Amino acid sequence: MTTHPPEFRFTNPGTLIAALPAVLGFVPEKSLVLVSLEDGRMGAVMRADLSVDLCENIGRLAEVAAGGGADRVIAVIVDADGADCPMCESDHRRLHEALIAALNEHGIQLYAAHVVDRVESGGSWHCVDGCGDGGAVEDPGASPLAAAAVLDGRRLYPRRADMQAVVAIADPVRTAELVEPIRAAAAVRQSDWEADPDGCGRRDVEAAMAVAARLAGGRNPDDEEVARLACAVTDVAVRDTLYALAVGADAGAAESLWSVLARTLPEPWRVEALVLLAFSAYVRGDGPLAGLSLEAALRCDPDHRMAGMLDTALQSGMRPERIRELAGTGYRLAKRLGVSLPPRRAFGRAG
Repeated sequence: MTTHPPEFRFTNPGTLIAALPAVLGFVPEKSLVLVSLEDGRMGAVMRADLSVDLCENIGRLAEVAAGGGADRVIAVIVDADGADCPMCESDHRRLHEALIAALNEHGIQLYAAHVVDRVESGGSWHCVDGCGDGGAVEDPGASPLAAAAVLDGRRLYPRRADMQAVVAIADPVRTAELVEPIRAAAAVRQSDWEADPDGCGRRDVEAAMAVAARLAGGRNPDDEEVARLACAVTDVAVRDTLYALAVGADAGAAESLWSVLARTLPEPWRVEALVLLAFSAYVRGDGPLAGLSLEAALRCDPDHRMAGMLDTALQSGMRPERIRELAGTGYRLAKRLGVSLPPRRAFGRAG
């Protein structure tokens, strides 16, 4: 589930459909997309794969829509194979009817439902219920939301699989070989922490910021640095302090480091990097990347407290400005540790 600038309004279905790649972060294929409406504006957006059992499981999407406060939604069925297939119309209408029933249970109106063959300029859409309306999809690259996404530093992907690769392990061999160095680093760190917990935490936070700065300058962290950071982020005080970097002036450098660690570290250390990445993405309004990172984190550790909390917030449509409030804890911890964090940065209306 993703949320987007409340000032965005759509003028026709072709405009709305063209905005979906910027909303989701990728071009949807074989998907059911639900767009909630808030006073005529685009609100939270949900997506599910088209599957044979979607009708039976449509209630979950309706629950998420209700949790986000929607009172009306528009459904878009993206189906290249079935958009012009007369035999497929019955499947689309069956999904349409199941969706109406599920939404009605939560007092939500299905305002409109459309089928589109492809979400690109020149794609063709028509209404599911046979109303006779139809038209062309506008250019997704010209959507105001696409421009907003670029300005916010979000990357748009051709397919969801391309986006998933951002949080996938990049080099399985290197990742496997890091297990022993991390364990060795953990033993050394334990001795340092027992001698001076706050001093150990301060050095860890400063080391993370230094590695992030070098990464921003083009130097990837070596195995020794990766092993040290893997141990550092398992310390609650260090990890909670590092969340504050997401609202700081060097947030981009920090997020790049969490991305590298998420694609490099083995489990169980990888989960903390994924959650740091998710938090950074959520804070700047990149719901799709936050969602994928949390999905991967919860696969590693279904009981991870912060991952579960962020996932619940994202699923309920909580806006990024509310999540940024959590960074205040990091600044308070940094003061206790004696660490000087970068000053907070200003966020635009979209984020």
